[in-house]
Amino acid sequence: MTEGTDTVAAAEPAKSAKAVLAQLEQEGEIAADYLEALLDIADLDGDIDMDVEGDRASVSIIGEGPGAQRSLQRLVGQDGEVLEALQELTRLAVHRETGERSRLMLDIAGFRARKRAELAELGAEAAQQAKETGEPVKLRPMSPFERKVVHDAVAAAGLRSESEGEEPQRCVVVLPA
Repeated sequence: MTEGTDTVAAAEPAKSAKAVLAQLEQEGEIAADYLEALLDIADLDGDIDMDVEGDRASVSIIGEGPGAQRSLQRLVGQDGEVLEALQELTRLAVHRETGERSRLMLDIAGFRARKRAELAELGAEAAQQAKETGEPVKLRPMSPFERKVVHDAVAAAGLRSESEGEEPQRCVVVLPA
């Protein structure tokens, strides 16, 4: 009888993972519809790509050609402020449809992908500096997305980091070994 119980218990997480994947795909579809309507209203051209990355839906708006990329930059804004606002609006649209809080990530014209690469490099450099000096390295204030990328890069370098301060001045401190 124990074998049967183990089999059922092992099957439940797989079913749960399928349900989670289906929910994330639904979030992506709702977000894509919302963003498609937004692009139409703003008379902007862009292709929408949906994916599931880890435990969240990911939606990207990509422009075909340099002209479309430049026009999408208006949706990114200075240092991503407009992108952040659009991400929150998109999350609210998903919440309105599903009744569930969404952790959806939005990227426009590759801004977040480029930012992620820059931040990963910054985290690796700060980790190297902390290793060499034996002193903590305090970085500039960052958004939650930016801090997460830096924390991951520091962990990959084999060190620990923590966030300190209050929003919007919250920053990452890289701790030496």
